[in-house]
Amino acid sequence: MTAITKTSPRSRLGLIVLAYIAFISLGMPDGLFGVAWPSIREDFLLRLDSVGAFFFAGTTGYMLSSFFSGKIIQRLGVGGTLAASCALTASALLGYTLVPSWWMMVSLAVASGLGAGAIDAGLNTYVASHFGEGLMQWLHASYGFGVTLGPIIMTTGLNVFHSWRLGYQVVGGAQLLLAASFLLTIRMWQSSGVPHAPEQERHLMDYHTPFRETLRQPVVWLNLLMFFLYTGAEFSFGSWTYSLLTLSRNVPVEVAGLWAGSYWATFTLGRVCSRAALASQTC
Repeated sequence: MTAITKTSPRSRLGLIVLAYIAFISLGMPDGLFGVAWPSIREDFLLRLDSVGAFFFAGTTGYMLSSFFSGKIIQRLGVGGTLAASCALTASALLGYTLVPSWWMMVSLAVASGLGAGAIDAGLNTYVASHFGEGLMQWLHASYGFGVTLGPIIMTTGLNVFHSWRLGYQVVGGAQLLLAASFLLTIRMWQSSGVPHAPEQERHLMDYHTPFRETLRQPVVWLNLLMFFLYTGAEFSFGSWTYSLLTLSRNVPVEVAGLWAGSYWATFTLGRVCSRAALASQTC
């Protein structure tokens, strides 16, 4: 049986919608932890700075899978990579709710980071090479929507059910459904049909520049520095907002959760405004 070489407009639209849902799902775990941390810390009798090990483990996994995403995609394909990554992330999120020790949760953070990094790199590459820059902005806005939902989901779990585990169970279950969706559409992701004229197509996966050659470029190091500074400041502020408001300012849980979600909502707003500005320039 031959591989599908062209997708219909409806199939392409379905892939775009699925990519957006994937980025919403990718953002939700990042919004969960900041609100869950005070309860996790109390459950495991941890020091406040113990969170550093969790962040380090997740970042390590994320960077590893991002660096090797090209080889992973070449071996599994885009659909296979996304399905496996979502399943891995779901296993880690659900595992958080089952493990009895903090070090086990930190170990699972590596798996969660591996899955998230592969999803992020895989979808970014696919959308950039098949659908262009405009849809990339909406893709990242979808992440912002997901990371905004995270604090709301966790705050609801804490207020209504008095459990931080419920939030991870809800998001982990959503990741499992997403993994099944990617698995069922795996042949569609193998298609080469794109909505651009042939001269405008960009096959990013055809580039095979060695790591050494890439790292010799000064602009690469500048971008790495900017990435670490920007994401470090963004994620640190978002992760500690809830703890600061509840532990130091005595703000009620539901209000603190709303403020934590509002912070991430500005991320989404920025992406939407960026997309609107880009559209106005192309008109």
